[in-house]
Amino acid sequence: MRTTLDVDEKLVSEVVSITGEKTNGRAVSKALAAYVRHQRIQELRGMLGTTDLIDNWEELRHAEPR
Repeated sequence: MRTTLDVDEKLVSEVVSITGEKTNGRAVSKALAAYVRHQRIQELRGMLGTTDLIDNWEELRHAEPR
């Protein structure tokens, strides 16, 4: 997707340098993907301990396949 943004040149240069990408677009896309991944991981960490798992492994082990 093509779009126009006002972004700090120093920041873009740093992102290009850190990512090792050759183009600004690819570097920014990689940085955005990393940010989204980080946020999703944070959400999962926030859910830690909020789900009760039923330990019925033995029961499932001896169950007949469907």
